[in-house]
Amino acid sequence: QVTTFQGVAVRSLSTSSPHEHPEHGRLVYKGNLAKTVLGVRFFSYSTSVFNLFMMPYIMLKSGIGVESLLLQGAFYGLIAFFTFVTPVTLHILTKGYVIRLYYKDEMDTYTAITYNAILAEKATVFHQKDVKIPDITKMFTTFYAKTKSMLVNPTLFPNPQDYNHLMGYDKSPLFKLEEVKEADERK
Repeated sequence: QVTTFQGVAVRSLSTSSPHEHPEHGRLVYKGNLAKTVLGVRFFSYSTSVFNLFMMPYIMLKSGIGVESLLLQGAFYGLIAFFTFVTPVTLHILTKGYVIRLYYKDEMDTYTAITYNAILAEKATVFHQKDVKIPDITKMFTTFYAKTKSMLVNPTLFPNPQDYNHLMGYDKSPLFKLEEVKEADERK
């Protein structure tokens, strides 16, 4: 497989399809905001690190050391708030964003790739039976895999059947009705 990249020939030595990953299975979903999420989080982290390194210089040059202790605490507290709270908030909001989702047919398992706190890719493996759909629609959550919230865009699945299977929509409605009747009988 040979492709050109800005006039340079690049040869791929991969023997598998670009939509298959030998360890995780077949690629069924690819998030379109993965680079944006990574970029925003990286920018937030880098500005926080910049603030930490600039803080001694700001403290020295601001002359705030001469003012009251209360004013110093308010000034440094405000800077610390934006230095630490913004990256933590961004991490909490985007930690469940699924970058890629793989499916292994033979084991009926999914592998969701997300970003962890240090912006490295993290793999979460779960079975279809571990998927729970929230009763109330929640922001930044499409489903729960075991207890971890995951966010996917249903329109980005190339094959809608993959989304239906992930969410359990392909199960027979009679099967669900029988489960409800059995639960009612037990009560």
